[in-house]
Amino acid sequence: MKILLFGGTFDPPHKGHMNNLQAAMDCVQPDKVIVMPAGIPPHKKASTTDAALRLAMCACFTALSPKVEVSDWEVRQGGRNYSVNTVEMLHSRYPADSLYMCVGSDMLLSFTRWYRWQDILRMTALVVESREAGDAAALHAAAEELRRQGATVLLAQAQAFPCASSDIRSGRVPRSRWEEVLPPNVIQIVKDNGLYTCDADING
Repeated sequence: MKILLFGGTFDPPHKGHMNNLQAAMDCVQPDKVIVMPAGIPPHKKASTTDAALRLAMCACFTALSPKVEVSDWEVRQGGRNYSVNTVEMLHSRYPADSLYMCVGSDMLLSFTRWYRWQDILRMTALVVESREAGDAAALHAAAEELRRQGATVLLAQAQAFPCASSDIRSGRVPRSRWEEVLPPNVIQIVKDNGLYTCDADING
């Protein structure tokens, strides 16, 4: 069985995330997809959005396929979590199956600085999505270098989406454009809970 891990802070999940996951699914053809919202990722500040709300918003991904499930494992761990911890958990839970982990192109370029990155490569194949137009050359070079070290690196054909979660939190994408970038259930949760109500949102 092929299992695809798709992790992130998802504060909030947006249509770019959905495009990336769909591209990874098209590339891998997995039997199971696990969407894993982060607790406190080691390379970022802790999310100010309640973990239960981020989990609820991630239900948007289940619209892509019945193979998609949302896991609260990282959220339940408490404290900071490294990707290798999640990969080890899945490797232990599914020892006979093949694991694939999605990473953005920006993350691949710094992958050899990740905690225990060699162990991640030993247990998983990487599925890389482009997040910026024009990053293809650097991305292919980084992938080739990892392959020389024994890694399996697949390149998913995802169209770059001109939005980031931080754009929504900061108000750079105003409320008037939310329908363009956010799935309907995410918009409803955001509005019901008064999330991302900075001045730029209100004035936009």
